[in-house]
Amino acid sequence: MIYRFRVILDNDTEDDIFRDLEIRETDTLEDLHNIITQSFGFDGSEMASFYLSNDTWEQGEEISLFDLSEDASARLMNETSINDVVHEIQPKLIYVYDFLSMWTFYVELAEIVDETEGNDYPNLMFVKGQVPENAPEKLFEADEDDNFDEFEDGIDVDDYEDLDFNENWN
Repeated sequence: MIYRFRVILDNDTEDDIFRDLEIRETDTLEDLHNIITQSFGFDGSEMASFYLSNDTWEQGEEISLFDLSEDASARLMNETSINDVVHEIQPKLIYVYDFLSMWTFYVELAEIVDETEGNDYPNLMFVKGQVPENAPEKLFEADEDDNFDEFEDGIDVDDYEDLDFNENWN
């Protein structure tokens, strides 16, 4: 079977920038990585990872291009076939390319079709928008409903008598 993906650049402009790709379900995530980098004009020489995702695009398990963990336990793209992690029930991935620039893409399975005789796969089907020169800047902000208060513990830091300084001194 052939998986058709829409790969959307996460950017802060009003312009849609995406690529529609076709790839065999049995190809690896490294193959998907290669067609994504090529279709967006990257040379593919930077570190990259896929992350499993849910319907609200929350980042899950990492599947990396290279194993940089100390215990060599990372899940790798070249050992993971696409149909092992993407299917109709789990159709979304997040793809991050170049961890210094943080090019971030939403990868969504759009359709599963029969292989067309005579077509080469992977295949770039459609291109929309131009990739900017620099990666869109990421803003890391807490959700508005996160009521974090660093002084919520009820300790009066100006009341030195109640801080038990002498009792807990090492």
